[in-house]
Amino acid sequence: MDLNNFMPRLCFLTCLVLACSLAAQQTSPRMQQADAAFRAGYAAASDGDLAKARDQFQHVVELAPQIEEGHSALGSVLYQQGDYAGAIKELEKALSMKPADKAAQENLALAYTQTGAYRKALPLFTRLEEAGAPNADIIAGHARALAGAGEVTAAIPKMQAAIAASPRNGGLYDQLGVLYAQTQNWPAAQQVFSQALQLDPQLASAHLHLGAVLSNQQQIPAALDELSTAERLAPNDAATQFELGKALSAANRDSEAAPHFEKAIALQPSFTEATNQLAMVLQRSGKEQESIPLFEKVIAAQPQNASALINLGLALVQTGKSKEAIPYYQRALALTPKDPTAHQDIGVAYLQQSDLDDAIREFQTGLTLAPGNPQLHYNLGLAYKLKDDAARAISELETAAKLDPTSPDPPYTLGILYMQQGRFDDAAAQLRAALTLRPENGDGWATLGSVYKQQAKYNEAVEALRKAITLLPNQPGPHITLAGVLQEQGKRDEAAAERKTAADLTRVAVNRQRATFATNTGNALMQKGDIADAIARYQEAISSDPGYAEAHRQLAAAYERQGRTADAQAEKAKAADSAEHP
Repeated sequence: MDLNNFMPRLCFLTCLVLACSLAAQQTSPRMQQADAAFRAGYAAASDGDLAKARDQFQHVVELAPQIEEGHSALGSVLYQQGDYAGAIKELEKALSMKPADKAAQENLALAYTQTGAYRKALPLFTRLEEAGAPNADIIAGHARALAGAGEVTAAIPKMQAAIAASPRNGGLYDQLGVLYAQTQNWPAAQQVFSQALQLDPQLASAHLHLGAVLSNQQQIPAALDELSTAERLAPNDAATQFELGKALSAANRDSEAAPHFEKAIALQPSFTEATNQLAMVLQRSGKEQESIPLFEKVIAAQPQNASALINLGLALVQTGKSKEAIPYYQRALALTPKDPTAHQDIGVAYLQQSDLDDAIREFQTGLTLAPGNPQLHYNLGLAYKLKDDAARAISELETAAKLDPTSPDPPYTLGILYMQQGRFDDAAAQLRAALTLRPENGDGWATLGSVYKQQAKYNEAVEALRKAITLLPNQPGPHITLAGVLQEQGKRDEAAAERKTAADLTRVAVNRQRATFATNTGNALMQKGDIADAIARYQEAISSDPGYAEAHRQLAAAYERQGRTADAQAEKAKAADSAEHP
């Protein structure tokens, strides 16, 4: 939470008598013009016309640069317009000419605070308070400067003093709550944010900050209520959109969170953390390819962000680009060499490249840092399995299973290993354990059916294989195995029917492979602009597999490129029908 988001009302030149400095020096038409411009600027500022006031005071400074009041007044207006650098330049000049100008001191202190020059602001605030009876805005400004300088503990009583000077000001309670939040005093923060809202129920920033505190305390439903109210009151505030997105993500509602992160970025394109959160939402939602350019943007802005480097590496691995992932993991490890997750992830990338020795090294390093990590033991066991080191693989997989008895992966892989070694009883026991944890694993049921077949447990095999067929209706393998079991049972007609089904499925699979290859070739031709050749390839794909929706979709796109609207619409309809009835 940034206290500088709170801007107090400005202490502006309020007495026209300051024009006397000009009037007293009226020795020329130039000075008379400066006096008129000063009066016109004061009138414009009093009416709220800051643009006109700025022009008039700028004219004063040009006509009479030796008059301090012109610089002070111009600096005041520049501050109100948010031109803090310009305000500082004029106010510093004014104080060099007249150090006792209280209005210039106040505005310069506030301008320093807005630009993060907290150490420059603090002596000015101290001088103003020592001069006596500063108003609540100045005391609050002093508190903000202290907080910005890292002196949050000292800022809290200062903000409390500002509240004492203006006890009905909800904004000051809001700022005090931000200070409490910075010290992680969540109960106190929550209390004063609530007080702020009692004084001003329409104070969007207090709803935002209260929602953020509640979210931090895992009170997600209450946080969402507050943040939704903040969004209603300030729909174009990037911080509100960001915090609402975070709370929705915490509630496992990523699909709802994404639009809020997108809006935060649209409102504030440099909002790096919103970009990072959106990338993670997309990654969790299975849209890894879309997350990659966002993570790259985060890393460009924050090259030392180890978490973003790891997430980018993971997204690349998830999209089959492990070679590209490894340099990002290496950068992350250079920043956090003792992070076991980073060693695990780079090990998986090496594993995907079949670089087994490097994968094993990284998994072993990770285990020296986190010896009780079941996933690292599992990954190391898998690497040993791929290296044909069955003894070490079994040891690691058994350890993984003991450390996390809820994971189906270790017993499943152990089952495969035992089956390959001819240890069918052990294989069946492990596969049953895995399928109890993950009964929707069709490949697991098919493997268990094969093990039962080897054990001549034909009834159990039939049951397992029929479950596999239900889960994998388009796979020929379980039908082939089932045909063999039925043949052993003397059920020749049923076995023949299963073999026929397997043959039909194999033919369909081959046709789909041909259609996929032809479609991919057509896509490559489309990218080159060879529309006619692309159409031929898409038609070839459809000839191989008339129900392949992607080929119809791409053929429709190619027809549109040729201006064949009617043909394109017909192919779109076929694509929709194929997608609906695959």
